[in-house]
Order: sequence, then C-alpha cells, then structure tokens
Amino acid sequence: MPKLITILGPTACGKTRLAAQLCRHFNGEIISCDSRQFFRGMNIGSGKDYADLLVDDISIPIHLIDILNPSDEYDVFSYQKDFIQAFHKINSASKNAFLVGGSGLYLSSILQNYRFTKADFDSSRVDELNQLATEELVVHLKNISSQLHNSTDLIERERIIKAILIAESDNTAESAKISNFVSELTALVIGLNIDRALSKQIIAKRLSSRFEEGMIEEVQQLLAAGISPDRLKFFGLEYKFITSYLLSEITLDDMKEKLLFAIYNFAKRQMTWFRRMEKQGVKINWIDAPYYENARPLIENFIG
Repeated sequence: MPKLITILGPTACGKTRLAAQLCRHFNGEIISCDSRQFFRGMNIGSGKDYADLLVDDISIPIHLIDILNPSDEYDVFSYQKDFIQAFHKINSASKNAFLVGGSGLYLSSILQNYRFTKADFDSSRVDELNQLATEELVVHLKNISSQLHNSTDLIERERIIKAILIAESDNTAESAKISNFVSELTALVIGLNIDRALSKQIIAKRLSSRFEEGMIEEVQQLLAAGISPDRLKFFGLEYKFITSYLLSEITLDDMKEKLLFAIYNFAKRQMTWFRRMEKQGVKINWIDAPYYENARPLIENFIG
C-alpha cells in the first residue's frame, strides 16, 4: 500500500524546516498543505520560507505552492485532485511523500478521506463545518460555489453550512474515484507539540521579521497588480489586516495589534481542529522538541 508521511502543527512551529530535514534523510519531497501558499505573489504573508527548504546545500522539492494566481478560485475538491497528482509524481520517482502544513480542512480532506456525496443536512459533515469560524465558512463557500443565489447565504451561519453541503455534493462521481485512491494510503501523522507561551513568542518574533522583510509592500504590490481589496481580505490574517491598513480603515498600530491577536487565535483554532481529528480516529503522534531526533525513529519504523 502507498505510504504518506504527514507533518502537522500550529502556525510558526517549524513544520517546513523539520520536513525538509526529514526529506533529505529519507529521500522525500514535500506536498504543501497551506491554503495560502498555493497562490503566486503571496510569499511573505503566507510564510513561503524557501530558506527552510535548503538542507546541506540541496533544495528539497515542494509541490502545490505557486500553482495559482491570487484571483483564481480553489477548493478542497481541487486540492484532493492536485494532491493525488503530486503524490503519483513523487511515488513514481521512488521517493517518499511528506504532506506538510496546518490547514485543517485540507489535511482532513486527505487524512480523513473526504468524499463529497449527496447533500445530507444531518451528516457528521455538519459537525465538522461547525468547528469553523463563520468567516472561514464564508471563505470555503465562496471557494466552492460560483453561484450564490441569496445574500443571506453569507450572513446566516446555518444557511452557509447548508449551501456548502449542497455545493460539495455537486462533485459526487469524481469524488468517489478520489476516495478510492485515498483510502489505499497508509499514513503516519506526526504532530509538533509546542508550549503555548513559547508559540506566542515565536509568532510575535516572526511577525516582526515579516514586516521588516517587506510584507506591507507585498500587499501593496498585489493591489497594484489589480487584485481587489475584497479578494485580499478574503485570504485572512496578514492580507486582511494589511489591506485594511492600506485602505486607511485602521491605523498602523491597530493593524499590528489586531493581526498579532488574530494569529494567536488562529493557532488555537488549528490545535482545536487537530484534537477533533484525533477524536474522529486520526492517530497523531505528538512529539516535543528536538523534533528531528524524535521524528526520525517514527519514520524509520513506518517505512521499514
């Protein structure tokens, strides 16, 4: 059976660097599972830390980043298809595939084998969607549905979830084929466990560095390239708050403060999602630092 190694954890915990080191040792390549790194030109804000991919002067290949323009639509169903294509490419080269990221919905679509079927308003999928913030539900609905017939679909939480279930059901036939492939995967899931206080320190330091690297200028360039403010706000976090600042909707100090708080909350929501995955049967092998030393024996046992 084909094998998949997954590295997950909250934002800023060092997933990419660890994965690159493990790929170097275990002849692997990375499949990104970060919902904003799919888009070109969104580098600093989405955390495309290319330097983390360089190990022993060798750049570890990474798939599913820079595959779309910011104006393009993308959804979980499309991600499943792209994941399978990337996995086949890596597997056919006799290498090990590492699924790496923190985007819970996309991780679950692979690890929990999401299959889009006829809309069932009483299914467990409703419980899964209820774990998302309303803003995240709106983002997901806009991604998968090009036809929104009623503006209240974007206002009332219950209507948003129903609209998502209907939109997802449109891909039933092809989803069955994807599900058959994903069900054959054997997955080792490694989660990076980081102290919350330390996580906040790392997040704050990283955010400060990204401002120094030109994150505000990056958003300015995207606006200048014709990406609408609403579209940039749609991506959330850095792109949402910096866009609001550039539109003079909030001050610089307010932007930085609100953004930092939003990233803290995002990290908490990620961990909530991962814990829910565990309750639903996904075995996550949580490891503490030093990550490499603790992850290596798990992978050695997994791949034999």
